[in-house]
Amino acid sequence: MGKIFDLDSPVMRALGRVGDLMIMNMLMILCCIPIITAGAAFTGMHYVFLKMVRGEEGYLIRGFFKSFKQNFRQATLIWLIMLLIILIYAVDIIIFGHSGIAFPRALVVAFFAMGILMLLVAMYVFPLLARFDNTIRNTLRNAIIVSFANLPKTLLMAFLYAIPLIVGYFSVYMYLFIFLFGISAPAYGAACLYSKIFKKYEPEVRQKSDLDFSVDVGTDCEERENDGKTD
Repeated sequence: MGKIFDLDSPVMRALGRVGDLMIMNMLMILCCIPIITAGAAFTGMHYVFLKMVRGEEGYLIRGFFKSFKQNFRQATLIWLIMLLIILIYAVDIIIFGHSGIAFPRALVVAFFAMGILMLLVAMYVFPLLARFDNTIRNTLRNAIIVSFANLPKTLLMAFLYAIPLIVGYFSVYMYLFIFLFGISAPAYGAACLYSKIFKKYEPEVRQKSDLDFSVDVGTDCEERENDGKTD
């Protein structure tokens, strides 16, 4: 019985991981409240989870805010682009539903299909930003390539992110679970999937790859500052 409660036992490691997910969910809620900081928060979360999945984790909160600060500018600019797209889609949905105009079915289907495709691509943007040094343009371009090149895993990731919404829709009793794990648990599951995807490209990082992934190869000091993305 005593072995069950050893710090290295599977039970205690599982409980520790549950605690980490709960802490990360609270961090995400707090950091997303200002809205404009959500992009940096998502990047910090994926930075931590990728290390967790690979057994490289250190201090959870310190790692989160390290990536948050390091990627704040790029993550915020990308997030603002996403917010603009979301706003445009929200306005279009209102027009489709309340204008009284009979839009062609093909147009409506194409509109929602494009929205779904953009959501699939968006799932990779902040993980890529957390793992690879790159320009905003190339990060978005690579997200498109990676998402469609690994479509089965992309769809599985989408399902994981949809679980809290599905559960919350059918049962109000699950709201507490969603509050504690609704962001972090799906993201951790997604990290288990995209970690293997990223490994296919990482051996080519030190050279030129077709996806234009790049890293800083400056001084030792610069490498230490950027070890969060290239270690």
